[in-house]
Amino acid sequence: MKFNVPDSHLPRVVILGGGFAGLTLARSLSKQAYQVVLVDKNNYHQFQPLFYQVAMAGLEPSSIVFPFRKLFQKSPNVFIRIAETLAINPVNQSIHTSIGDLKYDYLVIAIGADTNWLGNERIRANAIPMKSVAEALYLRNCIFEDYEKAISCDNEDEKQGLLDIVIVGGGPTGVEVAGSLAEMKKHIIPKDYKDLNTNEIDIYLIHGNERLLNTMSVEASAKAEKFLQELGVHIWLNKRVVDFDGAQVHINDGSKIRADKVIWAAGITGNKIAGLPEQVYTRGNRIKVNAYNQVDGFQNILAIGDIAFQTEEKYPEGHPQVAQVAIQQAKNLAKNLKIWQKEGGPRPQAFHYKDLGSMATIGRHRAVVDLPFLKFQGAIAWFVWLFVHLFAILGAKNKVFVFLNWVWNYFTYDQSLRLVIKPWKRQPNIGG
Repeated sequence: MKFNVPDSHLPRVVILGGGFAGLTLARSLSKQAYQVVLVDKNNYHQFQPLFYQVAMAGLEPSSIVFPFRKLFQKSPNVFIRIAETLAINPVNQSIHTSIGDLKYDYLVIAIGADTNWLGNERIRANAIPMKSVAEALYLRNCIFEDYEKAISCDNEDEKQGLLDIVIVGGGPTGVEVAGSLAEMKKHIIPKDYKDLNTNEIDIYLIHGNERLLNTMSVEASAKAEKFLQELGVHIWLNKRVVDFDGAQVHINDGSKIRADKVIWAAGITGNKIAGLPEQVYTRGNRIKVNAYNQVDGFQNILAIGDIAFQTEEKYPEGHPQVAQVAIQQAKNLAKNLKIWQKEGGPRPQAFHYKDLGSMATIGRHRAVVDLPFLKFQGAIAWFVWLFVHLFAILGAKNKVFVFLNWVWNYFTYDQSLRLVIKPWKRQPNIGG
């Protein structure tokens, strides 16, 4: 197989990853004098902040993804290639992928991060992550399949395992999942599963810190905890899950929880690529970059987004791994690439993160918002959260579909997407 991209007199910028960082950079360069090659294992961009709503049957998967090729239909110098990057060869200035090799003038690593299993392979084998649309759909299937099984289960221990859910990690993802599950238990399950006793459904949120949302303000943390307690979520702070065998969740204090489903939202770690020297990696497998996002020791290999580790006076431990950092880095890098192409031009601009704020939602009329000069919680915060996320989604059609789903859910307390869609499998050929 050949990595078929036409030769060009334009500088070739190869971008690995089509998340917030990679896609923003590709769009910023699409009308500039570059040949841009975007390499990703999927042919679509995924809006990660709303994965949990797909998992909780609140949104269709298609409404939070957007095809790369549709975005760049009018950009003749942008090429999309669906491939897995296997290695980088800095000497030859090329990448080795599952569809062949490709030379670059500039290489931008924007491969993001994956679930951090903290080195526990048994948890990895049994818990459910939520870092992709596919994983969110898998979780949705597991939840509703287990409720179907619970109806017919006559063993109380097995039934409890089917009903109860444990969420590990009290960051934005864990808090939002817990709140959404609690609302589903209150408003949806009693209508759909009349023969189940919803009082038997327990939702646990286990967090290894002394407070939830520990990267947000103390006020936001306290309010989020209060909101979840009002919804009936069992919150266990300063505790760690040390093992999960598929039926028993083991906590570091020796306690156990009977549950068949563990949702793992306990952090992320960078995706490594062969070919870069080991010394460029730092804590969490992030790649060390300078103020211009150049990888340590290289001029034309750059890293942006979750994978990049850059320190500033305000961020001595690196920037937070959130969408706004990725987007701002990509826009700054697009300007610097243009500057580097002109000899004797202005100096490149060092990247400085401008914190626009943080937010998390914990269910209807329950959200927390931390802005640089203002903090607020409750219904107003919830409407702000809805507004910000709606306008961040790519595509007018997707915005309309998401808005209609949210309006329907708001007035009816009902999600309409509770489908268990199992992947079709080709039957083996057993003919003679």
